[in-house]
Amino acid sequence: MPVRVRKAVIILIVVAIVAGAFVAAWHERRRGTDARNELPPQPPSGSTDITLASDASEVSARVGRGATLASILRTHEVTLADVAAIVQRAASVFDLRKVRKDQPYRLERMPDGEVRRFEYEIDADRFLRVARADGNLVASVLPIPKTRRIEIVRGAITRETPSLVAAMDAAGETIDLTLALADIFGGEIDFNYDLQRGDRFELIVEKQYREAHTMSGYGPILAAQFVNAGRRVRAVRFTPPGGTPAYFDERGASMRRFFLKSPLKFDPVITSGFSRARLHPVLQEVRAHLGVDYRAPVGPPVIAVADGTVVAAGMSGGSGKMVHLRHPNGYETEYLHLSSIAVRAGAHVRQGDLIGRVGATGLATGPHLDYRLKKGGMFINPVTAHRAMPPSEPIPQQHRAAFAAARDSAFAELDGRGVSAKAPREARAAAPRQP
Repeated sequence: MPVRVRKAVIILIVVAIVAGAFVAAWHERRRGTDARNELPPQPPSGSTDITLASDASEVSARVGRGATLASILRTHEVTLADVAAIVQRAASVFDLRKVRKDQPYRLERMPDGEVRRFEYEIDADRFLRVARADGNLVASVLPIPKTRRIEIVRGAITRETPSLVAAMDAAGETIDLTLALADIFGGEIDFNYDLQRGDRFELIVEKQYREAHTMSGYGPILAAQFVNAGRRVRAVRFTPPGGTPAYFDERGASMRRFFLKSPLKFDPVITSGFSRARLHPVLQEVRAHLGVDYRAPVGPPVIAVADGTVVAAGMSGGSGKMVHLRHPNGYETEYLHLSSIAVRAGAHVRQGDLIGRVGATGLATGPHLDYRLKKGGMFINPVTAHRAMPPSEPIPQQHRAAFAAARDSAFAELDGRGVSAKAPREARAAAPRQP
């Protein structure tokens, strides 16, 4: 090989070696720069949760008997400074005397006892939150997010389910819905006395759900019908323009009667009717029984059958604890043998208000309610008098068209031409975090 060519090859080899070393060094510097500039993973941009350090802990429990907010925090070894600060902040938005046994709470804290977040469920609708934000503890009372669905509920009075309570329970519903339905039809049906096998009911109701599938309560009943002894009674919820929601029948007459048919919502039966000559079970002598006895255990609520004023409330000899109400149009009612009284003389009560609870005070062989009705100062038979009571005022003429549209839509759903019980429609959904 010529000398000139050999020199050129040597030069090319040296250049390649130097270039390779330069490229390798450049890549090494690039990797070091990237490592220094690498950022830690970031939480989702839409998250509202507080990012906890890896050594933070979370406790979920229920309030124990006699516990206070301060004692709960001390039990979980929260620092004394945070205990004092949380109690102070929480008290500014919530009455801490209302912390109740068995209510759930959740605590997030660091190993050194510093609190990141504390949440306490006040009731089915609200929860208290005390959380650290920008180094400071902030307290607030927040609504519990819920999903609301419109569903149909059906039930029947049978041999196995002889009462409204049993029928509603068999339909998978709770006592709250039983009471709501009894309130609607209380002026038309005496649920203590009128129910028969073969009676049935259907209703459209708003149900409230937490965490998608856990039912937390009921909204209003939107429409309902009850077939009692072959007679169909229907009701629809309607809000007149500028008015308040109420229930009306198909003709637009208010379901709220002047008198409810019974001072007890459901279940008890009449054990002794109105009579001018009855053998007294305690005194064993014939005397008038000027009311109706409803058999019931001690404790069920007794309600005012109509708006009125409390004439007397207290012990009354053989009548035991008694409430005496005066109503418009010359009517008076008396409620005897109560275990407790919830009103005072001179107070005004509304139809359906609690006035006392069933008991066995005075001359009584067992717990029951003796209910009496006067007209113009004379005792009359409550059962027949209640059935003859007129309905309240109907919807005003100017609102009839709006009522008819609401009624027809509601009854179409009730009759199965709208919402399906197997495919409930969602009224409103909310998905934020909850305790």
